Amino acid sequence: MFRSRPPHRAALAAALGLALMAGPAAAANGFDFKTMTPAQKADFGRAVRAYLMDHPEVLVEAIDKLQSRQAEAQAASDATLIKANAKAIFDDPTSWVGGNPEGNVTLVEFMDYRCGYCRKAFPDIARMLKADGRIRFIVKELPILTPESVTGARYALAVRQVAGDAAYAKAHDALMVLNGPLNDAVLTRLSQKIGVDFDAVKPAMEGPSVSHILARNSALADRMQINGTPTFVLGDQLLRGYVPYAQLQDLVAQTRREDG
Repeated sequence: MFRSRPPHRAALAAALGLALMAGPAAAANGFDFKTMTPAQKADFGRAVRAYLMDHPEVLVEAIDKLQSRQAEAQAASDATLIKANAKAIFDDPTSWVGGNPEGNVTLVEFMDYRCGYCRKAFPDIARMLKADGRIRFIVKELPILTPESVTGARYALAVRQVAGDAAYAKAHDALMVLNGPLNDAVLTRLSQKIGVDFDAVKPAMEGPSVSHILARNSALADRMQINGTPTFVLGDQLLRGYVPYAQLQDLVAQTRREDG
């Protein structure tokens, strides 16, 4: 999960600049920090400090403004990245499509079977797909956490190649709740449980087709500046980290309104 952190010193300095260095407006009024003498700069610094000590709320307002601008810039960048990579995100035949394939909203998840927050999101997504009925859901395996992340992704993709989409859905769901190691013995039992032949799946796991899909997903994630799981694509937004059920519902409804 991605957590926001308190502003560090660089952010505070930038916020202070927004609050006190009025840029073009100040220059238009005859103020230019660059032309000040060292003594004038020292006087100015003392005046600034005194003002902030008397009015600390100014710095808080500046930090809020800075963070708002950064969020707007990030959203604009995300929208540009999504547009540039739309075909690979939304129309890649190597990615499994669940939910309603004809749905009017597409939700894409970059996920890792060993990611705790992916597992936390799993029942929420299943619940939403069932309750809504109009969401097209795409899974992008992005195994970045552990070697067993890679094993799980290779197994799921190989199951799809060997036994089809319905078998993949069972494998995906089983892997999302499976605890413990991922080895041949475990995958053999899992295969028996979902009705696939592990002897056929195992060689496909290391085959060039599965390797190609994982390489494509990794390259796409790099282009999209995705460095954690889960990351969701919804409309022109990148949602980084776990998104609570109610919030995700609201975002789906918002996307429908914007697309409608």
